[in-house]
Amino acid sequence: MDTPDTAHKVATVDRYVEAFEKKSLDLIREIYAETAIVEDPVGTDAYRGLEAVCEFYRRGFESGARLELLGRPRCAGSSVAFPFQVIVGEMKIEVIDVFEFDGSGKVVSMKAYWGAENLV
Repeated sequence: MDTPDTAHKVATVDRYVEAFEKKSLDLIREIYAETAIVEDPVGTDAYRGLEAVCEFYRRGFESGARLELLGRPRCAGSSVAFPFQVIVGEMKIEVIDVFEFDGSGKVVSMKAYWGAENLV
């Protein structure tokens, strides 16, 4: 697989949302490459490597965070961008994530775009 097709990229977004529903680090491990980098939000220190990425998500799962898609994913090249909101208790944050895939279909980079102005 040189560049994942649209169906694969959209299915990965669906599995990502499912990972939060199930609080599943196993799904996170299926989605991300060993060398993955997560920057959430963009401009903060990145989590580098699968174990650091899993620790980031473990904390998110423990907070009770859940995700709700706010529109359809947009695919281009080896990337997919998707709008969603993170819901933690009464707090909601509107976010756009961008996944970059490697040739085997694993996410090698996730960048989350949000700031204080996106708290609703």
